[in-house]
Amino acid sequence: MRQTTPRLNRLALAIAIAAGGTAIPSAFAQDSAGGLEEILVTARKKEENIQDVAVAVSALSQTEIDRTFARDLKDLASMAPNLVIDDTSQGPGGVAAIYIRGVGVADVEKSFDPAVGVVIDQVFIGANTGAILKSLDIGRIEVLRGPQGTQFGRNTIGGVINVERTKPTGEFGGKVRAGYGDYDTYNVEGLVNFPVTDTLAAKLTASKREQQEGFYDNVTTGDDDGQEDYEQFGVNLLWSPNDDMEIEYTYNYENTDQDTPPLLNNGQQRHLFCSAFNYCAPSQDSTITGDRYKVARKAIRPPKFSGLTTNITALDQIEDTNFDANFNTDTHIVEMRWDMTEDYRLDAIYGHWNSSEVVFTDWDGTPQLLYHTDRPGNWDQDSVELRITDTGDDAFSWTAGVFFWQSSFDIKLRSYIGFAGPFVLDIPQFGFQDTDSRAVFFEGDYAVTDRLSFTIGGRYSEDEKTSAARGGVDTSNPVGGFAPGLNGDPSDQWEEFTPKVGVTYQLTDDSMVYATWTNGYRAGGFNTRVASYSEAITPYDQETVENYEIGYKSAWMDNRVRFNTAVFMMKYDDKQEELHLPDNLSGTGQKTVVANASTAEMKGIEFEIQAEPTDSLYLRANLAYLDAAYDEFTFYDALLMETVDFSNLDFRRAPEWTANVDATYEWDVGGNTMWARLAVHYLGEHETNFDNSPELHNDSQNLVDASINYDYGKTRFSLFGRNLTDEDGYMIGYDVASIWSYSAARPPRTWGIEVTHEFGE
Repeated sequence: MRQTTPRLNRLALAIAIAAGGTAIPSAFAQDSAGGLEEILVTARKKEENIQDVAVAVSALSQTEIDRTFARDLKDLASMAPNLVIDDTSQGPGGVAAIYIRGVGVADVEKSFDPAVGVVIDQVFIGANTGAILKSLDIGRIEVLRGPQGTQFGRNTIGGVINVERTKPTGEFGGKVRAGYGDYDTYNVEGLVNFPVTDTLAAKLTASKREQQEGFYDNVTTGDDDGQEDYEQFGVNLLWSPNDDMEIEYTYNYENTDQDTPPLLNNGQQRHLFCSAFNYCAPSQDSTITGDRYKVARKAIRPPKFSGLTTNITALDQIEDTNFDANFNTDTHIVEMRWDMTEDYRLDAIYGHWNSSEVVFTDWDGTPQLLYHTDRPGNWDQDSVELRITDTGDDAFSWTAGVFFWQSSFDIKLRSYIGFAGPFVLDIPQFGFQDTDSRAVFFEGDYAVTDRLSFTIGGRYSEDEKTSAARGGVDTSNPVGGFAPGLNGDPSDQWEEFTPKVGVTYQLTDDSMVYATWTNGYRAGGFNTRVASYSEAITPYDQETVENYEIGYKSAWMDNRVRFNTAVFMMKYDDKQEELHLPDNLSGTGQKTVVANASTAEMKGIEFEIQAEPTDSLYLRANLAYLDAAYDEFTFYDALLMETVDFSNLDFRRAPEWTANVDATYEWDVGGNTMWARLAVHYLGEHETNFDNSPELHNDSQNLVDASINYDYGKTRFSLFGRNLTDEDGYMIGYDVASIWSYSAARPPRTWGIEVTHEFGE
């Protein structure tokens, strides 16, 4: 682990000792007339009441987020039906596998675009690594289910997780939080708002969280694996030169020093590592150590050399190394909000997000050097969005805009392969890719009457990608390895128009129904994890999703109960599939092929309810049914020289049933407030890898969280626990082409104590 950054420690400590004077709010908020608070969302790029939006959207307020004791985005996966969020443990910083209604991507390679968009302060994060955002200073989270091909557009065929951080208040105040938990974990974080001038407001944030003991016991080294040290610092400035304009600047720095996420070996009799090296799990639902929280890895790799192979019979040619990994990001966001007239507003958003990572991974999960990699990588993205919104009271209201995107990444992968014979193969596989995207979009609502309105919209998108792959072992090439062709690096372009049509009818003042037809699009691309030149230059095509949806939203009992439901059917065309296949021409013995191999259909129904039956009790629940199935999933395997039919396979991360019940009860203790929360999240059985390997199957899980809290004026004392039933389901499952399979388990039962103090004028 790296040494702690003194600058961040001092700033976190300085914020932590601040003091002052406003009381902590109630565990849940009411409106002034009693009943549930109004929830405002920006699901359609303008602020609207969630009950009036003709979109299947769930939202959590800052109050609700705080009381979950969530550390990052995956801890909030229970907030919406048909939502699954996992950390695939394939790299540092959190590699997101986010699926909505069975649509998502779970690969670490940055050449594979996300299928569910994560948007932070209106900026789309274009890589899976780093998309599991930390939960400090989040003001609101919205989950939009189904393709969002009009307003958000780019690579949001499954849906969008829209995250908004709090804004500078212009008044002195803030909060600090400090805590300690098992696995020798401590955290301290703080936020302070203050005015700079009459027109300029500022906000500073800082946080540090260090887990000094890992969740995993290493039976090979005797150590614990999974330590992590996270640090963050942020600056947010809001300038309001007049009543009609705001300009906001946000900078955020994050750094994570950690052990490389441990992986479990699930070797079965059909696998090479079991039959040849005797690394076999004692049962189908276990690992080679017999325990999902015991790992067997050892960090060994050959020394640096210039050739493709090295003789490892001499012990001095093997060097031990630590599983240290690092992930850091820099974010710059500039937003301008200008009310040009009483009826028209201009929004301009520029976003820059950069990440870099260093990680050495033992993929085989054994004490031997069988399959290890070095994976240093960098990602840069820049985006600009210009948007005009009609904010008037006319019957016709609309939003129109343009969007520009540029991203680039590089990865200089070195694979160390030790299972192929008496030598270790050192295989360089360098990947690069540049992406340029452009889009123009429009969405408008026309109110025919006070109760009936129609929606129409569309987005035209263009994506151009230039890719390159270097190195590798291509035994079909007598020179060895592969390089770009004589005509330069391959490039291709994809374009698509994604329309939207909808109708909304207000049944009563407190209920409405809607019906929508929407389309989503994810661009094609090039696979940078390749084994031959022909694979490097062959693109896969775009995919599309068509969604038919009917929804109902309502409020009852003087707004003490809200009940919403949606019924949907989604048609998936040219679905991009990452296939993990054996390849005896590859030095790694396997290859990843991306192909437009399938068509599919997803259909289901979702229910959500919020209730406040008394002033002391708050309930939130959801329930979802999903039927996701391939219509056709075939692929021609050149190695077998035959077409393989995978149509009988189940979708990954598409449980038939998901549900959540979350209850908070508060009562008076000596003139102060005590409150308790209990939440149960049901995640139905599901597959974690594309070929449904039985040892990587997840049984159903019941994830239980609880807390008890005491608000004493300006200070809150909390005791909480997560995953109290100690469920050990897999977050990732990967079958490496009959060589071995690996997995990673979700974090076990954890508990912690926290003290939160608010201060201000």
